[in-house]
Amino acid sequence: MKKVIYIVVIIAVLGLGYFILNKNKEKNEAETAVVAQTNNSVAVRIDTVKTEVPNLEYIANGTFEAAQQLEFPAENNGRVVKVLVDEGDAVRVGQVLAIIKGDQLNIQLQNAKASYENAQSDAQRYENAFKTGGVTKQQLDQAKLALTNAKAQYDAAKINIGDASIKSSINGIVNKRNIEPGSVVSPGTVLFELVNVSTLKLKVTVTEQQVATLKKGDKVKVTASVYPDKEFEGVVTFIAPKADTSLNFPIEVEVSKNPDNALKAGMYGSAVFGSGKTQKAEVMIIPRVAFVGGVGNNQVFVVKDSVAKLTKIVSGRIFGEEVEVLKGLNNGDVVVTSGQINLADGSKVNAVK
Repeated sequence: MKKVIYIVVIIAVLGLGYFILNKNKEKNEAETAVVAQTNNSVAVRIDTVKTEVPNLEYIANGTFEAAQQLEFPAENNGRVVKVLVDEGDAVRVGQVLAIIKGDQLNIQLQNAKASYENAQSDAQRYENAFKTGGVTKQQLDQAKLALTNAKAQYDAAKINIGDASIKSSINGIVNKRNIEPGSVVSPGTVLFELVNVSTLKLKVTVTEQQVATLKKGDKVKVTASVYPDKEFEGVVTFIAPKADTSLNFPIEVEVSKNPDNALKAGMYGSAVFGSGKTQKAEVMIIPRVAFVGGVGNNQVFVVKDSVAKLTKIVSGRIFGEEVEVLKGLNNGDVVVTSGQINLADGSKVNAVK
């Protein structure tokens, strides 16, 4: 009897153990399924489509360039006698920058003058002789031609003498001085580099949507990175008729008022376009980063019930980091703003902060 009871107890214990193990297996399988489902979801960041009054301002960055920058080469051979300016000096139009010794030029001038005077005498003598029949018309014409050539050589020699005094042709500042007294120069030797920074050009690029809103003469607010609290007034002076290799359009903004030459060529600057323009009507906008492959592709992922659906839309104007949506979305739709590279149409997603 005791033996039977013992066997029954063992069977009951084994049955209870099997029941417990089976329950734990079902629980583990359920938990594994949940984990697997979670792991199949792609972590993304999202944003909600909304309507609001857009900010029409947008900023383009670039560098300042001098409106005028000239290099002055020597026109003739010679030795530098005097250098009358130094780097950093302000110069005016017509101011003498340096004097080059022109002994050889003086000799050339004297020879040219003598040849010219001799040609004048010959031409006069042939003129008188022609009247009495002493020379032919052809001989007279040759004498006149020789006079013309001699005068041209004499004028050229006088010009060369004038070139011995190097004069500035612009108002500006001496940026480089490449000569010293006693230097020997030859034609083409760069003597000075002058820059005029009283007027500067800020070169930037804008997109095709932005360039459509601009025209020459538009006033633009300009800032410089080194002067964050200062504003300068600029005017659009050039709009490229053709896009560059990155499909942006080069723009030049001229800053004509540069007090104390505070702005320098080579500084980084920003042009604020659309300043002062307002719009009362609300428009539908989404973040620029929501677009798959850039704004031009007009595709975004719309999230519904934790599933990302690749959606074709029609974009409009670009307002800085936001883009107008003309068609394809509704107010309140949820779009993916980060993680699109890991998505395909119909992918399950898990929104993260």
